[in-house]
Amino acid sequence: MDLKILAAQFPVSLSIQKNIEVISEILEQSQSGELVVFPEGSVSGYSTDISFLDKIDLNELEAGLKFLQKEAQRRDIYLWVGACIKENGNWINAAFGFMPNGDSYIYKKINLAHHERNIIVAGKELPVFQIETKEGTVSIGIQLCRELRYPEQWGWLSRSGSQIILHLNNAVGNDKYQSVWKSHLVSRAAETQRFVISANNAGSQQLCPTMIIAPDGKVVGEIVSDKKAMLRATLDLSLVSNWYLNQCREDVVLIKASNDKNLAT
Repeated sequence: MDLKILAAQFPVSLSIQKNIEVISEILEQSQSGELVVFPEGSVSGYSTDISFLDKIDLNELEAGLKFLQKEAQRRDIYLWVGACIKENGNWINAAFGFMPNGDSYIYKKINLAHHERNIIVAGKELPVFQIETKEGTVSIGIQLCRELRYPEQWGWLSRSGSQIILHLNNAVGNDKYQSVWKSHLVSRAAETQRFVISANNAGSQQLCPTMIIAPDGKVVGEIVSDKKAMLRATLDLSLVSNWYLNQCREDVVLIKASNDKNLAT
């Protein structure tokens, strides 16, 4: 089974209207049936100065997300964007998935950056989303930004059936460790034998490229740029494998679900 992918980056601003405009420009170039991925905070904006949350117009944000949900239906695409939203009075950092049939999904970041803590509420689940395409069902896991440093989360998503792991990223301003972050993503793909699609904010000194990585760890494509740009690829999902996962020494190390009842096998 093949799946078309479009990973897009652009300079994410703190203006919801401007972000929606740029996302719309990119979507003009999308193709029917594509899975399209944008960076963390791509709708709401994002900053390490957490006071940016105080400036978010929640009504404008809700309208923007609804617009993108309709765009996914109109364009027949599987669209994933990032946004910080308020839910029951609490801020959450989330990835939203909008499907061609009108369905929507949400992943709430479980491993928050230090500047997010005490302000944003962490998620408590690592869901695997079952996406119905014309070619068949595709299983997708989501991770956000610094969560690339926690291989146990990626291993859990893979053991739970993910074929593709989307990484919505917003890491700019210091490229000193760019090779380290890139290596993390390559390792996450190779050790789980999953496709990894990472879309980063476009900015000077990107901490991590925008990347598409195959299950063998080979980089299919990457972008290092402060400009709007896109990566396209067709993924052969038959390359996804449990070869290495099935060789784990579960008699020595075993990942358990939080309720201690279900095992990741």
